Amino acid sequence: MGEKIKGLVDTFANRLKKAMSIRNIKAIELSEKTGISKSSLSEYINGKYEAKQDGVYLLAKALDVSEPWLMGLDVPMERVNRNDTSNAFPLTDTPVKLPILGKVSAGLPILATENIEGYEFAPSSYIKQGYEYFYLKVTGDSMNLKFNEGDIVLVQKQDYLENGEIGVILVNGNDATIKKFQQKNGFIFLEPMSTNPANQVQIYDPKEVEIKIIGKAVSYQGKLN
Repeated sequence: MGEKIKGLVDTFANRLKKAMSIRNIKAIELSEKTGISKSSLSEYINGKYEAKQDGVYLLAKALDVSEPWLMGLDVPMERVNRNDTSNAFPLTDTPVKLPILGKVSAGLPILATENIEGYEFAPSSYIKQGYEYFYLKVTGDSMNLKFNEGDIVLVQKQDYLENGEIGVILVNGNDATIKKFQQKNGFIFLEPMSTNPANQVQIYDPKEVEIKIIGKAVSYQGKLN
């Protein structure tokens, strides 16, 4: 597994094992309660894979814990009773389901079905009103000092970047690249953050080359499988 979303304080696997211990429930019983296969549960417990949204919900409900806590977020473990009319303090951070894109290109709308490879969670505290969000799967090693091939990057859709920010950029209508952005002296610099010396800074004159900013990298998450 790679690095997790910033703000996580524990792994899904550790939280799952902790909840099972606290609730004194074995894998076979949890499998029966949730309908999740024993083999899948074993992979979750061993940290090989992480459950998708529907799996997290089923596990959290069966273990009587909150979904964000089970995901590893720094929130209370107790599950909120949505029918409770008392003044119990509600959770402030909940999972938001977002599409994972395999690529972004000029020929299709960003969220075209052809681009979507699946869905994954983001903490609601990362989502600002008025913006669209999506995950983009990383390919190649040009940013491996920051994230690795197969990781997913949470992108806030916008058409501008400040110098030094990491963003998703289309160059001449080709598939989008993720790079550190700089603009100075009339030129645009797309800087890799890589251990591979073959990845060099790309320098463009926006008067001659079409540069389109798709969005800003907000956070990232390690490989899902």
